[in-house]
Formats: sequence, structure tokens, C-alpha cells
Amino acid sequence: MTTHALTEAAPTPHDDGPARRVLLKLSGEVFGGGSVGVDPDIVRGIARQIAAAVREGIEVAIVVGGGNFFRGAELQQKGMDRARADYIGMLGTVMNSLALSDSLDKAGGTARVMSAISIEQVVEPYVRPKALQYLEEGKVVIFAAGTGNPFFTTDTAAALLGAEIGAEVVLKATKVDGVYTADPKKDPLATRYKTLSFDDAMRQNLGIMDATAFALCRDQKLPIKVFSILKNGALKRVVMGEDEGTLVHA
Repeated sequence: MTTHALTEAAPTPHDDGPARRVLLKLSGEVFGGGSVGVDPDIVRGIARQIAAAVREGIEVAIVVGGGNFFRGAELQQKGMDRARADYIGMLGTVMNSLALSDSLDKAGGTARVMSAISIEQVVEPYVRPKALQYLEEGKVVIFAAGTGNPFFTTDTAAALLGAEIGAEVVLKATKVDGVYTADPKKDPLATRYKTLSFDDAMRQNLGIMDATAFALCRDQKLPIKVFSILKNGALKRVVMGEDEGTLVHA
């Protein structure tokens, strides 16, 4: 079982300046483009955005989901043991991490995959000092296998690791360009929140991250930025502090 020691929370970033170090959470569904498996074109596009952010001097760590392959909770509903199903999902995140690492290397970046479960023939084990060293060297660190424990989502891994490495913000990359007052597909009058407090998001039950991850970010005063990774150049605009997505803060 991996033990994570939380660092002191970094100060809240502002929309008028760049972040120094970020934790990017990518869902598995983004990798698959809505289908099972990995869409190479989508992964290459994401890799180019990450490489562009790194060229601006931003230190980027990434937590990858595995929902394009398996979801433990869904497999449990079909009769599979939940712990075993979650481990299958962790292996899915390793596959996504390797695909992203390959695309990042080809986009001009340098990536290192670190896993919370031991697969040393394929990826490195997660060691915090080594991860921090890689970030300071300008390498992209991709965290695979979530927390290494069943019953925890990759959202929770993102919140935990973001706090542990001293990230200034967790970037929640989705297919939607922020948090809205209503479903923009159903309500033409829906507007995007530029900023939103943790308390307001909880009162409105907006479901930005799972409850454990959201509570951890709130307790550590670790802001969450929700944005669409599918918008060209959105990641660079987010890390440079431009008006993109929705910032959830203390």
C-alpha cells in the first residue's frame, strides 16, 4: 500500500498569471474519444498541448484514468469482485499512460511514467523525490494506476498527488469547457462560471469531482480548474492564467 504524505498547500493561483506546477487529470474517456481503446489522433493532440505548456516553463504532472477500457464500479454491478475489477481498471490507466508518454516524446517533450503498482519491466515505481526531480528537470511525470488501492478513483489520486507534489492547481480536463449554471446542451441560457467557491459547488451539488477528491482539495486549499482538453490550445491558456474554464477555489 502506497503511503502519501501531504505537503503544505500551495497558494491559490490567479487568472492573471501563469502557474508554476500543475497536476493535470485526464479521463480515460478522452483517450478513447467515446469508444473502447485509444484514439491515436486524440492522444497526439493532447500531447502537443502538454508539450506547448512545458515549453512555457510549466511543470506538468498527469494522472490518467482508465474508463476507456474498464470501470471497476460498473464491472462490480455485473457481478465481478470490486477489488479485482479496480485492479483491472488500474492496468487500463497504465496502457493510457504509455500511449500518452509515446506521443509526448514524439511531440518534443520528455515523459516519465510512474506507477502506484509494481510493473517495473514496463514503468517506474512511484517515488516522490524522483517525481519531484523529474518535474524540476522539465520532464512530464505521468502517474499511472491511481493510488494503487481499490475503491479509490483516479480523481482521488489526482487530488492526493497534486497535494503531495506541491501543485498549485488540479486541472480537471473534460469534454466540457467549464462548469455551467445548467446543462448547456439543454438550456440555451446556461452560462459558464468563471470562478466558483468549494462551498457553492457543494451546495449546488455540481459533481465536479468525486466526494473524496473534492473534500481533499477543499481541505488542502488546492484549487480545481475545469476546462475542455478538446479545445485547441486550451491547456496553454489555462496554465498561463487566461480566461478559460472554471476555477473552483477556497
